[in-house]
Amino acid sequence: MGITVKYDWATARRDLVAGLTVAAVSLPQGMAYALIAGVDPKFGVYSAIIVTTIASIFGSSSHLINGPTSAISLLVFSSLAFIDPDNHTALFEGLFLIAILAGTFQILIAVFRLGDLTRYISESVIVGFMAAAAFLLAVGQIGNALGVKAKGNGNMQVLHRLWLTVFNGDAVNLRAVFLSVTTVALAIVLRRIVKRYGWPQIDLMTVLVIAALIAYAAGWSIPGANEKTAVPLSLKIPQSLPSPHIPHVDFSTFGELSRGALAIAFIGLIEALSIAKAIAHQSQQKVDYNRQILAEGLANLTGGFFQSLPGSGSLTRSAINFQAGAASRFSGIISAAAVAVALLLFAPLLHYIPQAALAGLLLITAVRLVDYRRLIDTVKASRYDAGLVILTALTGVIIDLDKAVLLGIGLSILLFVPRAAKLKASELIVTRDRVVRERIPSDPVDASIVIYDLEGELFFGAAPELDRYLGTLQERVRTDSAKFVVLRLKRVRHPDAVCVERLLRFAREQEAHGITVLLAGVRPDTLTVLDNMGLQRWLPKEQIFPEEDTEYSATLKAVRYARAKLADESADAIPTNGVYSHPNPVLYYLV
Repeated sequence: MGITVKYDWATARRDLVAGLTVAAVSLPQGMAYALIAGVDPKFGVYSAIIVTTIASIFGSSSHLINGPTSAISLLVFSSLAFIDPDNHTALFEGLFLIAILAGTFQILIAVFRLGDLTRYISESVIVGFMAAAAFLLAVGQIGNALGVKAKGNGNMQVLHRLWLTVFNGDAVNLRAVFLSVTTVALAIVLRRIVKRYGWPQIDLMTVLVIAALIAYAAGWSIPGANEKTAVPLSLKIPQSLPSPHIPHVDFSTFGELSRGALAIAFIGLIEALSIAKAIAHQSQQKVDYNRQILAEGLANLTGGFFQSLPGSGSLTRSAINFQAGAASRFSGIISAAAVAVALLLFAPLLHYIPQAALAGLLLITAVRLVDYRRLIDTVKASRYDAGLVILTALTGVIIDLDKAVLLGIGLSILLFVPRAAKLKASELIVTRDRVVRERIPSDPVDASIVIYDLEGELFFGAAPELDRYLGTLQERVRTDSAKFVVLRLKRVRHPDAVCVERLLRFAREQEAHGITVLLAGVRPDTLTVLDNMGLQRWLPKEQIFPEEDTEYSATLKAVRYARAKLADESADAIPTNGVYSHPNPVLYYLV
């Protein structure tokens, strides 16, 4: 369910401003992402109209903007690599069929409520996939950036094709190099200016317009005597809206296309749901994730019948939509309508955008595609995470991306089975009689200190359970206005980057609200992953109480620390010097 919004002129104006701002980014990205997929730019623009509209109508998130994305476009390119790129009919029919198949898979996942399956795909697989995607994106645009035609075919390894293109291909076009370098420099400078002054994020469109004007003023985009231009230009986009089309099904390629569509379906869902969750965390919207999965499927299915590139949630456009003040899903519909109007009015002018400028834009996109801090933290977290990242990334680069995704999913599930165990959580109390036990409903609530005990496997499969427990704990803390939270981690096993990141995020959020989080009974393996993930950035060392031989000594030290800070040292309280005033210091744990 979404946020209930009273729709009035003020709300409509917010959606209008956000939608138009997103459209200024969607149009150039649609063309650029079609270039990544190796297909006609018009299919990317059609996707920014059809896929965006359908997902906005049926989705749950008020801010998620769907449409073509760099990751999905790379998967499309990989999935279509076995088709001769000069056979445009087969290539385009395969593209539409992939969109229909990916949408069908996503709809089936929604109908059978299998969205939880995405939780078994390790975050490390996604990190590895994005690293490979960024690398392939950059490598794939070097030919366009140099103004030379790509050599080789889709069956060749990408580095082999790059070698043929650069060293055995056409002479480098210095005019194209100038345009691509200028585009990169302008994109960097304008993005900094836009961020600094809080201007509308139309920097991408501005860069392409400037590059097109430079090429036109220099005469490089005007055909010469041989009817050729000095620099390659974008393909002509028809001045018309996408029309219905039923793709031809070639059963000899159906299996190959189905495998690629399955990878696109899973990555698309993970991409969309991750962005929706991240924005919902800031907007406080409650998102119906199964409904969002259904919307993703309907958008791609419909797009396949309207000549569109498959799509997913876009991080860039969704963030812009949220930051521009969008109030409802109607902003996505406005964005799609604005792209459609621009297509009808300015389609002939889009042909004058140099391919080198689009390539420069995509080189910038490749650099921005990877969250480098997250990549480093994940690789450092554990051998398990590092192995999945490296294996997925290498498979994507050496073989292809769709096989990398499917391999990563398979490994995630296989590694999950022997480690699967339900994460448990319980609230503990320290009684006046020095008994440490699980709290029962009749026990009085400690209004200042909450002690939570976690037990079980602390890896990506347990992340939803951990989120639920931490959410309950946060409500409990806010309701009772507690000042300290003691998280007992003595009985958690096999921590990985996904769950540790959630623990650190929880601690950071509580600290921001004036609540001190203490980690007690921290085992060496857990402490190692915490340190690798940047624990020192969020919690001072004095708030960490490592595991000790005595069952509850670390927990009690944490409680002493909290009580000392609260200056609550009565005769019955546990003193901070570690000496019990009670004649019988033996502690018991009762369940």
